[in-house]
Formats: sequence, structure tokens, C-alpha cells
Amino acid sequence: MAIQPKDIKDALRSVKMPGSDQNIVDLDMVQEIRITGKKVSFTLVFQRSNDPSIPFVRSQCVQAILKNIGMDTEIAGNISVRSVHDTERPVLPEVKNIIAIASGKGGVGKSTVAVNLAVALAQTGASVGLIDADIFGPSVPIMFGEKQSKPKGKKVENRDMILPIEKYGVKILSIGFFINPDDALVWRGPMASNALKQLITEVLWGPIDYLLVDLPPGTSDIHLTLMQTVPVTGAIIVTTPQDVALADAAKGISMFRGKNVDVPVLGLVENMAWFTPKELPDNKYYIFGKEGGKKMAEKAGVPLLGQIPLVQGIREGGDEGKPAVISDDTITQKAFNELCSSVINSVNKRNEKQAPTRKINVSRK
Repeated sequence: MAIQPKDIKDALRSVKMPGSDQNIVDLDMVQEIRITGKKVSFTLVFQRSNDPSIPFVRSQCVQAILKNIGMDTEIAGNISVRSVHDTERPVLPEVKNIIAIASGKGGVGKSTVAVNLAVALAQTGASVGLIDADIFGPSVPIMFGEKQSKPKGKKVENRDMILPIEKYGVKILSIGFFINPDDALVWRGPMASNALKQLITEVLWGPIDYLLVDLPPGTSDIHLTLMQTVPVTGAIIVTTPQDVALADAAKGISMFRGKNVDVPVLGLVENMAWFTPKELPDNKYYIFGKEGGKKMAEKAGVPLLGQIPLVQGIREGGDEGKPAVISDDTITQKAFNELCSSVINSVNKRNEKQAPTRKINVSRK
């Protein structure tokens, strides 16, 4: 009599998951049963891909099949294993590159760099998105001149989804769109992390070439939440030239390069590299020190993606909702366009030479 899938499941009910009173069939761990004559194969689905009980359970399955189905059953070597995370619906499947914009400390112009880089990328014809993940100090709505805007919703497959605001060719979303701009957010870590997940997973981003994520300063749960939720293509670190900022930037690089994180660092941006008066465009005044970011990039072995001058027009553009890269100031236009080209090249090189990043799995002890 031919072997049936029910026969396989009945045989495997004798195999219990270590630490549990339930068998692997009732736990829905046995999937994708395939039978060809005497050859039997199936997949065991574990909660973790590195579960230490995998060899034991697989061995018990072989013994149960041979004992209950027949010693001539071809089962050895035909049991595959995967984790539940491998079967999840992919997050942001239409997004090609997810780039984290980070800084070791606040006040270095990280959001300014993120906004202008996003607009510069859009000007190349790329499809671009920007998530303002600086949950406690969202500034992207102001910088895009959309402080009063409220995103609309759309129901898709019985799910309530958010439509991002679009301006200057960039799709943007920020927690700032959903709160009173004068209110201070007092959230514990889990609340902030859940808010970020919503900005990522409950939004109709559509096809995107570059999705930039403007992270809060420092290293926090928000950073880990991003990397646990989506595979981050790479990180860009923003710093200013002075030593106090560089010390914190080094910590940011170290975090992304950490053993449990392993996100490629695409490069470093030195913001406020020098001061240039509008009336004296050829003059450079190194207010915060000279080429500190360049030296750090060399020391860390990462590309220096760009040096952005301290120009009054950049601040004015941010306050007025008109990013400096689209202003008439040729100095800032040149700086941000050069940064844009460097980022595109760095992303392309990373994708050519390295395997796609995977979501990280960080456990708390």
C-alpha cells in the first residue's frame, strides 16, 4: 500500500519537542511532506534557526519513520530544517536598498544631510523614500515644509495602510505627522520601537530604489528595531570635524560593524566641514577643526562620502521647508550632489561585492 502524508504525521506524533509535552505534529513543525515511492521528505520548522535541539529532533524523526512506516523507507538525509522567520512574508519587498543615516551624537546635522541626500537622489531619477525614525525629535516635516500635513489611509487586503506624503520627488513619513508639534513625546523604548515598525510595515511605499531611514542620535533600541525588522543595505555615519563628535561617530561605526549586527558601513559624511560666507565663496574657515572626518574615515577604513560646508543657506532651507540642494546656492548644490554620487557608487560597490544583508536576531539576556 502506498505511503500517505497521514501515515507520516501519525508516525511523527511519537516525537516530542524537548522541553515541551507536545509532539512536533501538534506543534505544526512538520510541513511540506513529499512522498515518491519509498522516498519520504519533509521540512521541520523551528522557532530559531540555531535551535540546539535540531540534531536530536531530526534523529528522532528518522527513527520514528523507520519504525512505523518500514525499515526500507528512504528518509535519511531527506529532512530539511528552517526557522519560522524564513517563512514570514517579506517586509518591503519592492524596496531595493535600505540605508540607515546615523550619528554618534545630536547636533551634527544628520537630518539635514538625510533630507538633502534624499532630494538629490530623487533628482537623478531614482525612486526615493525617507522615514523619519528620530522618534523623539522628528524634524523632517519641517524641513520639507509639510509640518501641518496628515497622511491619508487606504485599506489593502483588509489592512489599514498609510500613504506617505510626497514632495520634491521623495516619499516621506514621520511620527511628526501624527502628533501635536508642540507636544513632547515621553515614550519608553518598546513604544518607540513599535512606532518605528508601523512607519515601516504599515505604509504603502511601493517600488523604491533607495529608502533612507533618519535614525535618532547615538545607539539605542530604535537602531536595533530597524535592523531586526528589515535587512539594512548599509549605514552612513554623519559627523562634524571636532573630536567630541568624532569619538561618538566611532561608536556608531562600531555598532554597525558589531558581530551580532554586521551591517556594512557605506561611508562617513563630514558635515560643517568649514564655514564659507556667501559673499566670499572661495574662503574656508575651519570653525570646528580641519578634516577630522576625513582622518576618521581613513582610520576606520571607510569611504569619506562627502564634506558639507557650513553655509547659511542650508540652515535657511531647512527652516523654510526648501532643501538647500534645490536652492540657487551653487556651493551647497555641488556639495550635496557630490555626496549623492558617492553614495550611489558606494551602494553599487557594496551590492556587487557583498551578499544581501539579513535581518539581525538580537536576544536580550
